[in-house]
Amino acid sequence: MQDDTPYLNQTTGFLLIAPMAALLAVLFLYPLGQTLWQSFNDQGFTLRAYADLLDSTLFLKVLKTTLVISGTATVVSLLLGFPVALHLSRMDAHKRVPYLVMVMLPFWTSILVKSFALTVLLGYDGVVNTFLSWVFQTEIHLALVFNRIGAILGMINYVLPFMIVSILSSLLSQDANLGRAAEVMGASRFTIFRRITLPLALPGVIAGVLINITLSIGMYITPDLLGGRQDMMVANLIDFYTRQTLDWPLASAIAIVLLLISGVLVAALGKVQGGAGIAGR
Repeated sequence: MQDDTPYLNQTTGFLLIAPMAALLAVLFLYPLGQTLWQSFNDQGFTLRAYADLLDSTLFLKVLKTTLVISGTATVVSLLLGFPVALHLSRMDAHKRVPYLVMVMLPFWTSILVKSFALTVLLGYDGVVNTFLSWVFQTEIHLALVFNRIGAILGMINYVLPFMIVSILSSLLSQDANLGRAAEVMGASRFTIFRRITLPLALPGVIAGVLINITLSIGMYITPDLLGGRQDMMVANLIDFYTRQTLDWPLASAIAIVLLLISGVLVAALGKVQGGAGIAGR
């Protein structure tokens, strides 16, 4: 009698993924296809929008600003997140839970609410400046919002938990006996960190960088509320062309270019992550 189990498993698997595949096609692939078509459709099929982008100093300036701000936020998140993840990984599981809740707490709040809250904290007469004025007993009014600093701080506030969780997952998967064995053999803590902990944590680091750069490069609300007009990002430029000039083909072309840049970054970091995973093993 023929065994129908593999066929049933395939059918069950197809039925399970079919609703999500259909939803993805409707909510992602169809709008993406429409955007791609619209970037070429300017009173007929044309490359006008892409030609304008190549000649646009504004777009190149905004793209550079986007990459700089996103890269800075990602690097700072890595520098802040790695020590936190390392400390959490060395705690007992039951003691780690409250701290993980605090790390995950920002996910429970809307990015719009968090951005408005940061304007209160970092404003000219906000909580941070008031506290610094009290500490140093002099009037301090640091410009922390409505400029590039504000945009970067807002992004860090949003993407930092992703970095911590990504790195923590790699650190928790490491065998603690490796560090103990190295310590018994006379290795210093710095050597253990440099030769064992850091290499094995690289997949998590790269995953965190990948998530952060992907999220921040297309961010809209945070730079719009906390950044300055001179530090416009690509998502805000798309909004300008769709709502102010009504140049939908150009806005669509910018969106496609941003998608391609994100795809290249994802592919490059994914390849590096694959190499890091092999090196870690």
